[in-house]
Amino acid sequence: MTGARHEYFAACPRHVPDLLAGELRALGLDVSREHPAGVSFAGSLRDGYRACLESRTASRVLLALGTVPLESPETLYAGVREFEWEAHLRPEGTLAIDVVGQGPAWLRHSQYAAQKAKDAIVDRMRERTGQRPSVDLDAPDLRLNLSVMRDRGSLAIDLGGAPLHRRGYRQSGVEAPLKENLAAALLLRCGWPAIHAAGGSFADPMCGSGTLVIEAALMAADFAPGLLRRRFGFEGWLGHDPAAWDEVRAAALERRRIDALGRGRFHGWDRDQTAIRAALANSGRSGVGDHLHFERRDLGTLEKATADSGLVLVNPPYGVRLDETAGLEPVYAQLGRKLLECFPGWHAGVFTGNPPLGRALGLRAHRSHTFFNGPIECRLLRFDLGPEAVQPDPAEARRKRLAAAGERPGSAMFANRLRKNLARLESWARREDVACFRVYDADMPEYAFAIDLYGNDERWAYVQEYAPPATVAQDAARGRRDEALAALPGVLGLPEERIVLRVRRRQRGGEQYEKQGEEASFHAVREGRYRFLVNFTDYLDTGLFLDHRLTRRRVGELAAGRTFLNLFAYTGTATVHAAGAGALASTTVDMSHTYLAWARRNLALNGLAGPQHGYVQADCLSWLEEQAASPGRRYGVVFVDPPTHSRSKRMERDFDVQRDHAALLRRVARLLEPDGVIVFSNNYQKFRLDPGLADGFDVRDITRATLPEDFARNPRIHCCYELRVRAAE
Repeated sequence: MTGARHEYFAACPRHVPDLLAGELRALGLDVSREHPAGVSFAGSLRDGYRACLESRTASRVLLALGTVPLESPETLYAGVREFEWEAHLRPEGTLAIDVVGQGPAWLRHSQYAAQKAKDAIVDRMRERTGQRPSVDLDAPDLRLNLSVMRDRGSLAIDLGGAPLHRRGYRQSGVEAPLKENLAAALLLRCGWPAIHAAGGSFADPMCGSGTLVIEAALMAADFAPGLLRRRFGFEGWLGHDPAAWDEVRAAALERRRIDALGRGRFHGWDRDQTAIRAALANSGRSGVGDHLHFERRDLGTLEKATADSGLVLVNPPYGVRLDETAGLEPVYAQLGRKLLECFPGWHAGVFTGNPPLGRALGLRAHRSHTFFNGPIECRLLRFDLGPEAVQPDPAEARRKRLAAAGERPGSAMFANRLRKNLARLESWARREDVACFRVYDADMPEYAFAIDLYGNDERWAYVQEYAPPATVAQDAARGRRDEALAALPGVLGLPEERIVLRVRRRQRGGEQYEKQGEEASFHAVREGRYRFLVNFTDYLDTGLFLDHRLTRRRVGELAAGRTFLNLFAYTGTATVHAAGAGALASTTVDMSHTYLAWARRNLALNGLAGPQHGYVQADCLSWLEEQAASPGRRYGVVFVDPPTHSRSKRMERDFDVQRDHAALLRRVARLLEPDGVIVFSNNYQKFRLDPGLADGFDVRDITRATLPEDFARNPRIHCCYELRVRAAE
């Protein structure tokens, strides 16, 4: 069997297969394919032994036996029983079976599949030999792997037995240690073999139990990681060839170059004395401990390295809870400073499970790699520790960038157009007593912004940048954005801190209800005699649609002395107009608790809160059906302003305004008083009112009448209609 050719699968962590494939090719093995979770290769039994012994990044090495059908528990049992198990396992031996992957519905519990496979093996062995093997989950003579994919399962022998990351040197660990094969993958990704070959040293200033330092030394000494293991799974397998294994192991022992490690080239420090004790104990079992230096030292007392070049690789804490993360930012900032101060000219890698914390380092990474530490998605940030690694102060860098952009001709052209718009519209706004208005709406197509001014006691500018199409290069779009932003403070007469930039992209269904920030920051602005709360940073929109200014005024005129219903109410601004104009009572309905709370605050801000004004958190479509099914309040005025499209887990079905508006309006009509009116609006630019509505309604198109002067350039910003139920003839 030693000379026979076998198919193998070497498993490894995600985002590591390319490194594992490189390792196996360097060993002279025939790699056939890389997979998301491992590498396929073919070769002799000796090749399988070498992969187990010498791969630093593999988790397991599996020798393929064949496949079995998984249509039912019975087909699994029959398929497994067909294999010649007496050639692999002594009758009195022990076995264990690991089941991985996802299969048919009956195989939801891997333990059940493992039990059926075990029964098939035991029954065959008892039938053929009169004896039955037993189960040993810890150290079996034969460990099998059943990899499930849909309706087929692949059976393989796990040659390593225990996972290969268990080298044998680490008996003591501190909290959340790195697995050895992941540590090796980080070293390979950082280019450590080439750095060492060029004479570089290695350091880890937050070394924990010393895994990175030890793995770096084993790699530098060409010390096969499996040499430290006491046992491999194949040693109890009947197909094992002890002579071939002894040859493979002897060759690896001969190849070690421990003296090449030198003295004083491998350092690990940690502030925790318990971690240092564990590192010293682990290094003592590693076979290279005499060449490693571990010392208790706080990061702040770290001294400049004596070596001119090397790799400093560190896995700092990254926290799990938000309060932990905030407390770690100073640690990362100090780490960034110490890397530059103590390791000039070195290569560096910082491995973190909280990538945003990486920004606190104050360093500019030249590469970033994704890894997984167990279930946690992590980043390996790589740096060259020279002047170019210093991350400039973001505020200063932005100031310089905008100053340069302001000198370009495009910025001057944009400023001229904005200045003309502002002069014309400010005059109009003063005459009409309008405090919040749009001053620019992509007037120059290459500067695709909408700029709204919001005023009360102080003025703010809300700048929405329309996301450029894929045909526009990101650098070009960024340059135009900078040219526009450079012009805004001077033209608008506003400080930079009161100019807010947002990028508008096509929304997914339900996004209008999603909060974008952690802390809500509100400002009170004025619309005629009313005041509204707006938010420039935390939500997709500010809370006040300026193009509906005249629509809200019309709603107020109609609602005086009547009951009012506001559907898809958003922040309740139409309810404020209705209540302020003298509506007898109102009901405000929206699916979002956040926006209903905002609506309550808007009414209270205007002194209009009271028991006659109610709020309902519900899917408007479902709520309409419930109201129509039972006698209840009827309304003199209903304002309906639905989204163009909406999909949410809280909705029974998705909503499309073009497809569904006719059915929606007919449902609303059931809640109208006999002489009631529906004000229906939406902002779908290709909207066409269903002509069939003319059969039951008197329809008046008031789109032009509700289009404000500041939106005249975009007459399709919204559609608006008044609908009254036609009296039966």
